[in-house]
Amino acid sequence: MNYETYSHNLAEAVIEGKPQFKNVYNEIIEVIESITDKMIIDEYNAVKEDREGAKSPSQAINNLIERELIKKSWKPQSPIFLDPKYKKKKNEKKGFRWYLDFAKKPISIEVAFNHREATAHNLIKPLLASQLNHVEKDIQTEMGVIIAATQELKKAGNFDGSIGAYELFIEYLKPYANILTVPIMMIGLKAFDTFEIDKKTRKIVKI
Repeated sequence: MNYETYSHNLAEAVIEGKPQFKNVYNEIIEVIESITDKMIIDEYNAVKEDREGAKSPSQAINNLIERELIKKSWKPQSPIFLDPKYKKKKNEKKGFRWYLDFAKKPISIEVAFNHREATAHNLIKPLLASQLNHVEKDIQTEMGVIIAATQELKKAGNFDGSIGAYELFIEYLKPYANILTVPIMMIGLKAFDTFEIDKKTRKIVKI
């Protein structure tokens, strides 16, 4: 996939200056760059068969990112805290509020295709995972990476208009600067090269 990045709190300088960060961050980039339009189309069609009514490839992209990161030993649905009250209960759905989408020291990842109201919390979770806290931690990271859809991908992929786009995350970063004291690298996924999703039929349309 094509993408663009935005560095908050010297995230880019930290990545370039510290091999332990660069090596792990490069795994994320390798995964994103390895995802082709054909892979997304195939996964989207599979998701539609399994989950009737899927209107965008958000779940397909999530699935592809998850599979490839797991191959590189990233931990999915990683709890931030040890205290059981902050962990998922039995049969609770994915995306629990005190879990990171993925973690591998020293970096945590959020793949943020959810409602714009969750934008602030998605930014706060990498901070919680990277700072000392009065609730005992399950994992300690030092940087957050947030992957989100750009406005152009939202349009081309028929994403729900209410999801928080990459541009909205960047807009939040300035007023939250005094709170978000850890480095955060934003990755904005761009529109597909060869297709889009028709808004009415939800079918693949070649371009």
